[in-house]
Amino acid sequence: MGKAYVIGHITVRDAGKWDEYRSRVPATLAPWGGELVFRGARAALLAGEHTHRDVVVIQFPDQQAVAGWHSSAAYQALVPLRQQAADVVLLSYDA
Repeated sequence: MGKAYVIGHITVRDAGKWDEYRSRVPATLAPWGGELVFRGARAALLAGEHTHRDVVVIQFPDQQAVAGWHSSAAYQALVPLRQQAADVVLLSYDA
């Protein structure tokens, strides 16, 4: 089986808290082999409806690593900050 990806669709509500959250996430990824692929802001909506402006894509070795990262104490400690900072939809995909 190939890699697994987490894609986050994001609408920032508090830029200061979002910057703090973003600065703390990489340390939670490392133990699970997670690597930031890219962050970006939407350039254009080409079809359909999508309310979020920003996106993040994170690559993991597999879905077990995704589950381990997402449920880890280190990441879960950041969830309240994330919830204060932004509206976020997280999805995982196999590739």
